Amino acid sequence: MAYSIDFPDAARRHHAAAESLYEHEPAKRRRDIAGYLYGIAAECALKQILRRSLAWHEPEYLHFPELKSAVRERAQGRHASALRRFSETAFMNGWDIKMRYAPRREVSDGLVERWREQAKEIIAAMDDC
Repeated sequence: MAYSIDFPDAARRHHAAAESLYEHEPAKRRRDIAGYLYGIAAECALKQILRRSLAWHEPEYLHFPELKSAVRERAQGRHASALRRFSETAFMNGWDIKMRYAPRREVSDGLVERWREQAKEIIAAMDDC
């Protein structure tokens, strides 16, 4: 089955799921999975900003860190400064789609906290674009 693409909805949905796992009672808290979902949410938000600025659909299948490189190379249009802000900085550094295979202990709470804040920031930027 082919699914349609709705980056804003996906960004908010994955972020909400991440928040639930991040803030859950300690016995059921899964910050490692929350971290993964924060990255997916941030990717969706960045792709939406990119889509609005360039009408460029290629990055739909790219993930961090490759997505940041592609955005850096093509940031232009009225949202270019926002795109550069999220692609030329330490934004989502350490996050990689391959972390879904990593053991829980390799996903540090410090990284997850940083990704949490960065996901909130880019979703707000997506909503402002």
